[in-house]
Formats: sequence, structure tokens, C-alpha cells
Amino acid sequence: MGESYKVAVIGGGMAGLLTAKELQREGHRVTVFEKADKVGGTWRYDSRVETDPLGLDPNRLIVHSSLYRSLRVNIPRRFMGSLDYPFLEKEGGDPRFFPGHEEVLGFIEDFARDFGLMELIRFGHEVVRVERVDEVSHEWVVESRILEGKSRWESKEEVFEAVVICNGKHTVPRIAEFPGRDTWPGLELHSHNYRTPEQFNNKIVVVIGNGSSAADILKEISPLAKQVHQTIRRPDFQSERLENHNNAWQHPRIECAHKDGKIVFEDGSIVDADIIIHCTGYKYSFPFLRSNGIVTVDDNRVGPLYQHVFPPSLAPWISFVGLPFKAMPGMVIELQAKWIAKVLCGKVKLPTQEEMTNSMEQHYYRLEKRGWPKHYTHNLEEDEFEYKAWLAAQSDLSLPELWKEITLSTLLKARSDYGSNYRDTWDVDKWMQTNGFLKR
Repeated sequence: MGESYKVAVIGGGMAGLLTAKELQREGHRVTVFEKADKVGGTWRYDSRVETDPLGLDPNRLIVHSSLYRSLRVNIPRRFMGSLDYPFLEKEGGDPRFFPGHEEVLGFIEDFARDFGLMELIRFGHEVVRVERVDEVSHEWVVESRILEGKSRWESKEEVFEAVVICNGKHTVPRIAEFPGRDTWPGLELHSHNYRTPEQFNNKIVVVIGNGSSAADILKEISPLAKQVHQTIRRPDFQSERLENHNNAWQHPRIECAHKDGKIVFEDGSIVDADIIIHCTGYKYSFPFLRSNGIVTVDDNRVGPLYQHVFPPSLAPWISFVGLPFKAMPGMVIELQAKWIAKVLCGKVKLPTQEEMTNSMEQHYYRLEKRGWPKHYTHNLEEDEFEYKAWLAAQSDLSLPELWKEITLSTLLKARSDYGSNYRDTWDVDKWMQTNGFLKR
């Protein structure tokens, strides 16, 4: 057993729980701060929506979860478990390869219980400040508040030797900007505040985005809506009817919006729209973190971070889990958590601050060479295999073939063969056997 530290984990979703498990396994003394009264994070469905449907008003009621009622996972359950806790079918549960969100929440609750994590969690504790005790100490003050009664908040400060930030990345919406948006008279909302399709009955709807939430929402509202128009980023794209939809079309990006309700697309096509849904992703947000400007968020680049985890000048006493996207989230999160836990206990050494900074700058240079914008800093679309292998090597792990060979890109390519109904037509086990990922 190596060094043992008092560690605060911010967030009680899957990232926070995986991190708490690994920290505890390495002998650290762990406290998890969770704003809600139960585990689950964004996987706990909340029928409420925010008072500002676009999520721009800083004084709005903030709802953490982005789940819509009908949501099913978009990667097979087989790839959502952890190395020592697979996401298996439960008796009386949802047996599908792509289960609904209720099944995922049940898995998270079981995980927390079976690894003895519940007693580590302070429920109802909202973290409002994380700040170094002083400039020479590696200790951090964590200030949290709890609601006493109906309207009185009680704050508490506590000092920790290390902090791991696991507060998720699906709560603060990013929206698309285009000329005329501020004066367009229709209703705008972000997919974060979409729950059910009834309000789109007989409406002309524009859906911005081409990710999983855009595809799901378009499919769900099109039977009710008068028309649905999806706008996507694709050079020289011309408007066309969507296959398998009688009342849905795809368009290039929005060129502008007018006060009379018209939306003009870059190919010159025009629609009279009632509602715009922004399925345009989220912003990284750490409003509680006070680092004297050392860690910043610039166009969704959280930095400076070595390997998406450690700020070089503050390592290893503060770290981030779960920032990468376009990757298998559970796999990456668990490997990051193992690395952090072993670094803190002294089993794994970090490079020097200079070496970490050089590595980070090389990463930025590679992004520029690819022509990727700054907000793609944490995109693992082309690097997931190498990143998982690198993390595994830090912890001296030999990964199973599924973890080594299958990336999100692998699954996206496979599911494209099955069309929009892939969740119900794709026999994942058969596909894995055919491609050598399962023994026959």
C-alpha cells in the first residue's frame, strides 16, 4: 500500500462513482459530494425543464439531467460496464442490447451499493467553491452548501489533500448562432430541455444538429409535427427529403432567420418555422473552481491539462475525469480513474511539469495540423485506441480484447449498416462473433 490521502470527488454520477471506487481501492480516504439526493447524475430522469429553454439565463432554474423520457442508450450495454462489473441483464429488467435509461440508472445504483460507495457520498451537498489553501500548499478548500428547510442554505468548508472533478458535461447547453436569431419570433429550446414530443404537434420544426439526440428527437416528433427540417454541417450539401420520413428534410446550415418567422438555409431553401431545437452539445463548466486563472475553459478547451486529466502545475492534487468525447465513455473514465488513484498513492509517477507541458503543446499542434477547432481538444475520434492503451499502460493493465479493439468509431461504423432502427435490428452478439470479438 502506498501513500493515502484525503480526497474529494465532485459528482455522484458514473464518473464520480468509478473514481471513488478506484481511489478507495488504493487506500485513499474518499468523500463524494453530490448535489442531488441520490446517485445517477445525468442518468436520473427529471421530467422538469429549465425556466429558460435555451439555457442562457444564468438565473434560470438549472436541471442537471438531459434525458428525454424515451431515451435508450446508443451504444450496446455490453460496452457500458466496468472491467470488474459488467452491465448484465437483470431478472425483470430491460433485456435489450440497447436498454432504456431506467436500466442504466439501476446499474449505477447497483454498482454504488455493491462496491460500498454509498457511505462515502454526501447527498444534497452542492459544491460552490474549490480553492487552494495557499500558493505553496497542495491542499484544497472545498466549500459546499446544503438546503436547510425551504429557503435557508447552510455552508461548510473542509480541507482536502486532493480533488477530482467529475461533475459531468451534459448540463450547460451550447447553442448555434446565426444572423437574426435574437429577433426570430418562434420558440427556441436546447435538447437539454426536451422531454416528450406533444408540444410539437402540427408544428414546423427545425432541428439543428446531426448527433444521436438530433436523430432521436427528429424520429420521435416527426409523426406529430407538420414538417421537420434538420440542418447539418456538410460542405455543398443540398436540401433533400429524409429517407423513411414523409415530412422531414435535411438542409445545410442556417444562413439567417427573419422577423416574419422564415428560416433561410445556405442553399437558399426557406421554411416558415414555429420551433427551433438546438441539438448542439454542451459547454464544460466548473463554476466552483478557483485556480487563479491556472485552469481555464476557452471555447470548450479545458486547460492546460496533461492527457485530459492533470493541470501540470497543480498535479497531482487536482484532476479531471470524463472530459474526452467521441469515445467509449465508461472505458475511458475507468482507466483515467485508475491512473489518478495510482498516481496519488505513489505507484505511478508523473513526468516533470515541463515534460507534461511539452506533451500538451504537442497535442495542440497535432490538432492544428488536422485543422480541428479548439473545441475539439478533448475529441478522441481518431485517438481513442491509442489513448486507452496509454492509460492502461500507466496502470500496468492488460486490457481484454473488447476494451482494446472496440472504439466508439468501430461501433458507429457498424451501426450505420443497420439504419435508424439499429437498436432493434442489430444483433450485437452475432456481430461480435462474426468479427472475432467473441469466441464462437
